Amino acid sequence: MIPYGRQHIDEQDIEAVVAVLKSGWLTQGPAVDRFEECIRDYVGAKYAVAVSSGTAGLHLAAIAAGVGPGKALVTSPITFVASSNAALYVGGSPLFADVDPATVNMSPDCLRATLARHKNVRAVVPVHFGGLPCDMEAIGPIARDAGATIIEDAAHALGATYPDGSRVGNGKYAVMTMFSFHPVKAIAAGEGGMLTTNDEKIYRHLLRLRSHGINKLDDPLEVVVEAETDGMKNPWYHEMQELGYHYRITDIQCALAIAQFKRLEQFLARRRTLVAQYDRAFADFENLRPAQGQREISGHHIYVVRIDFAKAKTTRAKLMRDLRGRDIVSQVHYIPVPMQPVYRRLGMTPRDYPNALKYYDEALTIPLFYDLTDAQQEHVIGTLKELVR
Repeated sequence: MIPYGRQHIDEQDIEAVVAVLKSGWLTQGPAVDRFEECIRDYVGAKYAVAVSSGTAGLHLAAIAAGVGPGKALVTSPITFVASSNAALYVGGSPLFADVDPATVNMSPDCLRATLARHKNVRAVVPVHFGGLPCDMEAIGPIARDAGATIIEDAAHALGATYPDGSRVGNGKYAVMTMFSFHPVKAIAAGEGGMLTTNDEKIYRHLLRLRSHGINKLDDPLEVVVEAETDGMKNPWYHEMQELGYHYRITDIQCALAIAQFKRLEQFLARRRTLVAQYDRAFADFENLRPAQGQREISGHHIYVVRIDFAKAKTTRAKLMRDLRGRDIVSQVHYIPVPMQPVYRRLGMTPRDYPNALKYYDEALTIPLFYDLTDAQQEHVIGTLKELVR
């Protein structure tokens, strides 16, 4: 069975994890710092904070941005639910700006319209869908003019670049950027996430929030009479200065991620090759086309096609079953978030996002991962040609 996505694990990864298991540090150790340094230096940001998942990162970013009761967060309707759930976690209101039909990313025009209707927005979360960066040059000024903090959801976009060649996550357009290291992402940590930022105050805030709200680094202490003896800090003393969370990542996960990171460019190169082969194969399809372009800047997390199922005389459900019958697993990324029961109960109306609904009606994710062989890819292409055309 050919999955739609899968991690690549080799002996280097296994040896790295075993070394940590033998080191005495399983969590809160040096591997966490090393992994943060890897991502920080790679994307060109000043600071990086590793967390237990990308979802945890979005939650903490929403807090740091000031989202809460009476305040809203705007994101894309075509994303995993974590992007908008971050608003609900902190008692805020989730809002959506429809996607651009050509990129499946947040439409700057739709964002402008959403912000014009809602004056309480504290955060805008553009989602770099499939690894393709949003139009941040347009989105940035629109969000800032509304007084909103930009949090890039780059769960799909490690290794992606902006049009100027700089890497997503460098802080050029966003106050914070979130990356994910789930197994189907560019590199795997098992589970894990990372926030990058260039703002030292936010960096320190994120460090506290990650670990129960306890003071970190040289943060000023609030109860000095308890903190010191004879003018010197008590070695056992720490302060919980705000409500935080247990969102720490382990050294075991970071060891795996560091080993994977060493091969990131290798992984990305293979994904680019596979994407180019798909694009060439689908160039003459009548009822099927790639969902996105701008391949030169994408992180290539997934490969999505848009299919006119009516013209192809089939349904998506039947096609997915037929593909599975040929040992090919497909998926749909994503059901528009406003369609989910929780969001319907919040008063969301899916028809308010026509571009997202149109995309959803046509979308199918097909296999893309490092270990996908040329022969397997040819099988996927040939089967789609037979079943769709």
